[in-house]
Amino acid sequence: MKDQAEHYQTQASREQTMQPQLILASPTHRLLTFTLILMLTLTMACTTATPFRSQPAPTQAISFPPLADCPLFPSNNIWNTDISQLPVHSNSANFIKSIGLNDRLHPDFGSGLYDDEPIGIPYTIAPGNQRLVPVDFDYADESDPGPYPIPPNVSIEGGQQSSGDRHVILVNRGTCKLYEMFASYPQSDDSWKAGSGAVWDLHSNALRPQTWTSADAAGLPILPGLVRYDEVAAGAINHALRFTVSRTQHAFIWPARHYASSDSDPNLPPMGLRLRLKASVNISSFSPTNRVILTALKHYGMIVADNGSSWFISGTPDKRWNNDDLHALGEIPGSDFEVVDESSLQVSPNSGQTRQP
Repeated sequence: MKDQAEHYQTQASREQTMQPQLILASPTHRLLTFTLILMLTLTMACTTATPFRSQPAPTQAISFPPLADCPLFPSNNIWNTDISQLPVHSNSANFIKSIGLNDRLHPDFGSGLYDDEPIGIPYTIAPGNQRLVPVDFDYADESDPGPYPIPPNVSIEGGQQSSGDRHVILVNRGTCKLYEMFASYPQSDDSWKAGSGAVWDLHSNALRPQTWTSADAAGLPILPGLVRYDEVAAGAINHALRFTVSRTQHAFIWPARHYASSDSDPNLPPMGLRLRLKASVNISSFSPTNRVILTALKHYGMIVADNGSSWFISGTPDKRWNNDDLHALGEIPGSDFEVVDESSLQVSPNSGQTRQP
């Protein structure tokens, strides 16, 4: 496990349509049938139909699809705000250079196993009446105290035997509360021990107390920044993505609440920095799956959330991912990104609510 002081974690039934049947017993019946068909055809041709939209426009800030009938924060939350028209940050060039101009985008999620561990950060949906269990936190002074509604079969990042970050992410479908833990270990008495933990109301824009960590180094929630297969299959990602960089600054900017570095170099990215894929980048040659991801990076961008491998974007493990296809995202170099200045969106330093651009 990496040093928490500098990292604090890196990582059927078929529908049948019954057609009315006309019993044609005479020429009169046949003429009647022809007349009815003609009238129906003319009616359909003259009726103005509302076009079907298979996916929302990129500027619509909604959770699509929602999780357990819960939103992933309000539509005006910073995670769900289109930043494609925001100005480029004055220090963008230096930030991008420090992250790596020639390093490549990398999907840190996929199908199957890598080093005998699932690829990505999983989440678990808990029922509203899930039994609460005690949790003992190493960083209790910056953690939301238990008990937490942790099911016995909860998913742990990397699996039960993982020696990695071991994130546990839970959504209580009854309360629409999000619970996240880092370095999570079940105990023999059904309690849990974890490095840190945080709880969010998914209907609220409230941020964590200033300087508090979460299950992520930036003090932000993890779940709203994950690429999920179902939303990609639905045709749109309408939120920012979570990503990591190898070196960060001894600073954080809104909406982040915490830093995890002792380096004061102003050209290193602070926690909470927002990047976007340049509008000029041609993504037409990519697969439909990757175009959805890259379009999201143009409209919603990605947020520096933790120390780790540079340009690694986070997502959920899912057997439906095509790993070879996802790896084509590696054709995108760091130089294709720019940093945006989202300070104009801030309504309050203690809220994730935004002024809509």
